[in-house]
Amino acid sequence: MEKQVKKVVLAYSGGLDTSIILKWLQDTYRCEVVTFTADLGQGEELEPARKKAQMLGIKEIFMDDLREEFVRDFVMPMFRANALYEGQYLLGTSIARPLIAKRQIEIARQVGADAVCHGATGKGNDQVRFELTYYALEPGIRVIAPWREWNLDSRTKLLDFAEKHQIPIAKDKRGEAPFSIDANLLHISAEGKVLEDPWQEPEEFVFSRTVSPEAAPDKPEYVEIEFEKGDPVAVNGKKLSPAAMLTELNAIGGRNGIGRLDLVENRFVGMKSRGVYETPGGTIWQAAHRGIESITLDRGAMHLKDELMPRYAELVYYGFWFAPEREMLQAAIDKSQENVSGTVRLKCYKGSVTVVGRKSPNSLYSLKHVTFEEDAGAYNQRDAEGFIKLNALRLRLAATAKKR
Repeated sequence: MEKQVKKVVLAYSGGLDTSIILKWLQDTYRCEVVTFTADLGQGEELEPARKKAQMLGIKEIFMDDLREEFVRDFVMPMFRANALYEGQYLLGTSIARPLIAKRQIEIARQVGADAVCHGATGKGNDQVRFELTYYALEPGIRVIAPWREWNLDSRTKLLDFAEKHQIPIAKDKRGEAPFSIDANLLHISAEGKVLEDPWQEPEEFVFSRTVSPEAAPDKPEYVEIEFEKGDPVAVNGKKLSPAAMLTELNAIGGRNGIGRLDLVENRFVGMKSRGVYETPGGTIWQAAHRGIESITLDRGAMHLKDELMPRYAELVYYGFWFAPEREMLQAAIDKSQENVSGTVRLKCYKGSVTVVGRKSPNSLYSLKHVTFEEDAGAYNQRDAEGFIKLNALRLRLAATAKKR
């Protein structure tokens, strides 16, 4: 039999579900609850979460602004890898979970808690992401996952529990929100309810960070992004902190309808789910990063990076941020970025972003070698004959064998 929990750190948003979890922890485990709310740039006022926690009798309340750490230590390393899960998803939710879980463990150590708790359901990826991080950083920690324990298995039961314990219910909860959202500085996602039918196009009200491409300005907007060792450091000539940089790119992408994605993806637990994502700044960022890599990365390094990327993205999606294999891949990726510095110019227009210029002091692009004009002896075209014949040798041998 597991020993009694004395103190638990709860990842607390202030919403209905985590407020119910807070009270449920108090009633079920008879333990002290510490709440932790992370500001990851979700765009919501966080002070109501503090007030609600106080109303529910919580004495130790942590509310941390993690925006800079989020972009600097999690998003930037991931974007150096050009990570896309299943070729499309920029991993906006996935990359936030290890940071939240990491901070929970830090708080648990600080306050002497013997358990941590999250509000992820037993059907999704987030439970895995939270708990893999907990165990990687604190192997002996007790993990409480209410959705896998309680019998509050319907929206009606949740609302009845809230009313019984006088937990405030947002007015729109009675009619149930048409979909579930997750937001941070990198993206906002929507899933469930009206989005569960993958045949139905999402209505415009689903989107909140981007105008529709049809409603975007008729004139293209140009943006220049400066990179140093694979990371963006300035937008349109202005040096910015990591979080400020992403905020600026979000504004540019949002007003130009950039970064929408409607995706049916494969969850780690085995089922498929449909999600609608908005990642305006990240979409511009990744296009720019690939643009600067195109003139600064050697072909072999670039192609190897592209081979590693799906594995790296899968590790992030599954929750293995603190696993040794992700750290090993990161070391290789970071090594590749040593000369990835320079400036990229992009054109943003009605939902699309296109690289239209790139320059770098470390450029490997040689005009004198590729020009169609006279190259002053920089390249001997006759050398190509032997190169081709050597590469064709095995093909010729195989063709000869077939004719025998």
